[in-house]
Amino acid sequence: MIELKNIYKTFNRKTILKNFNLTVKTGESLVIIGRSGCGKSVSLKHMIGIMRPDSGEVMIDGTDITKVSRRELDAIRMKFGMLFQGAALFDSLSVLENVGFQLFEYTDMSFREIRQRVWECLSMVGLQGIEKMKPAALSGGMQKRVALARAISMKPEIILFDEPTTGVDPITGDIINKLIRHLHDSLKMTSITVTHDMKSAYQIADRIAMLYEKEIIEIGTPEEIRCSKNKIIKQFINGEAEGPITSGEGSRF
Repeated sequence: MIELKNIYKTFNRKTILKNFNLTVKTGESLVIIGRSGCGKSVSLKHMIGIMRPDSGEVMIDGTDITKVSRRELDAIRMKFGMLFQGAALFDSLSVLENVGFQLFEYTDMSFREIRQRVWECLSMVGLQGIEKMKPAALSGGMQKRVALARAISMKPEIILFDEPTTGVDPITGDIINKLIRHLHDSLKMTSITVTHDMKSAYQIADRIAMLYEKEIIEIGTPEEIRCSKNKIIKQFINGEAEGPITSGEGSRF
């Protein structure tokens, strides 16, 4: 469904992705792991067309989105849902308006139909009955779940998760992980998650890809990654200070 081929991306003469190659199979849950600031979120932004590579191809269902018009790109983006790292809810809008935002903007659904769809999405994440509340009245975990409900509101084929457990406590993180896996399995979506949290990666993934030094260095099932002989991967997944990964690696991206 998604294929990134030989992607190169630089910012201010600093290379972020170099010879980056990744294939995401239809219907799978793929997790990209790597240190904070190594370019994981940048790879997601290329998939959805928020960023364009300096060179390389981004194939979505066989179409290279680096070569399409703005109107064609907007149509392709409708296949996607996205859970942003900080939830990115609109503070001035109610939960109903937040979850139904794209429905109000991009569909001809009536208010009654949108309200019903919002209720369905909130039910899927265990938050029925909070439609009138504002984000400020919700806990961080509830905000994440509202953002997740918004991400699935348009029934996307592909959903992107950017550090979904960042900023929440371990128990809430476990709830989020279970929800992501449940929604992936029940809604039959293709999902891509970026994280540096190995507990999340093992819970969510069908396959895990390790991003290091601007490219994918290994990809495999959770068990294959857990048992990898690669010293870089072993150091990362075990959270060890000593090893080939030095403290100075990473970037602000």
